[in-house]
Amino acid sequence: MTARTEEAGPQGLASALVSAGALTTDWLAAFQAVPRELFVPDRIWPGIPDGTRQNDLVDRRKEPETWFRQVYSDIPLTTHWDDGAHQGDGQGTTPSTSNSQPRMVFSMLADLGTEPGHRVMEIGTGTGWNAALLSARLGAEQVVSIEYDPVAAAEAAENLHRAGFDPKLIVGDGRLGFPEGAPYDGVIATCGIGELPQTWVEQVRPGGVIVSPWGTYYGGEYIARLVVDEHGSASGHFTRSSAFMRMRQQRRTQPPPSAYFGGQPWPAGGTESRTTLSPYSIGGWLDQFVIGLRVPGAFWRTEEYDGGKYTLWTYSADAESWASADYVPGDSDFLVVQSGPRRLWDEIEAAIQWWTDSGKPNFSRFGLTANPTGEYVWLDTPDNRAQVPLPTS
Repeated sequence: MTARTEEAGPQGLASALVSAGALTTDWLAAFQAVPRELFVPDRIWPGIPDGTRQNDLVDRRKEPETWFRQVYSDIPLTTHWDDGAHQGDGQGTTPSTSNSQPRMVFSMLADLGTEPGHRVMEIGTGTGWNAALLSARLGAEQVVSIEYDPVAAAEAAENLHRAGFDPKLIVGDGRLGFPEGAPYDGVIATCGIGELPQTWVEQVRPGGVIVSPWGTYYGGEYIARLVVDEHGSASGHFTRSSAFMRMRQQRRTQPPPSAYFGGQPWPAGGTESRTTLSPYSIGGWLDQFVIGLRVPGAFWRTEEYDGGKYTLWTYSADAESWASADYVPGDSDFLVVQSGPRRLWDEIEAAIQWWTDSGKPNFSRFGLTANPTGEYVWLDTPDNRAQVPLPTS
């Protein structure tokens, strides 16, 4: 192995994570005891540090040094596409299993605040690396991990066995948790959700912590750190941005564009207007999060043209309302067309105005509360709701 490869190995990754503040001294021993390479298959699609794009396939059998270097880089590694249906060397449609970015892994473990003797339930075993890290720190008998995909679960079990760890592994619906192992001191989810299962709250002791990626239907996702109280409620702030694969049972279902226009010629019954709100200005992660809170039950797509022009389409999930906003570089106002019982572009403008009037708060000022009656996102304090309920038809 070359000196350069050694430099890019476990010690190089550990140094980078310590410098970033993600890997703390209490997790260093677990990191050293659980080599990431034992939880990564021969075929991987390396990701990028900040984003959801994947790079080309790296096959360990053909490029062993490149594979090793990618494994010990601070990036996510996609291991399965399309729930295992994709088998080729190229990229599939949707990544469905991965070995998460190390910085995110250890940041979330730090959010969890585990101590020796704690009992933890993990939702989403994935490749098994996170379950192994928890086992190394707490003892395998203190860890329960649930994976929905039976193929991924079998691979994770093999990885854990090879690494010398034997936590309780469940193949099933993570929304249900594992009440037989409750109460837990903490729950950590490695899949994105848009609705926190109340079963998780019920299975955590008062004072325990739930750490989970949470995102809106429209877009934007952040890590929620919630503390459970004695009344069956869990509440806390968001700690950092994230982009996890969605829990399969909560994947977004979106009608095709053809469902909205009924075969009508353009403008398909829509009403035209002009706006000074640039579609380009609302494409960021936080913008999507805010719009998702204030414009519930809506999603977006873009249609791109030459010269940097594009149309931002917004649709309601019930296939009854839509809006288009045409972006032209250099313009100061933009054509909008809206149709349906909801004026979706008007709702977007109102959402951005609310955010502006609130001082354009960053994600860290938002929080989430979940209890037996439902859940909601708030700004600064739980009594200041930021999330608008879905309009009733």
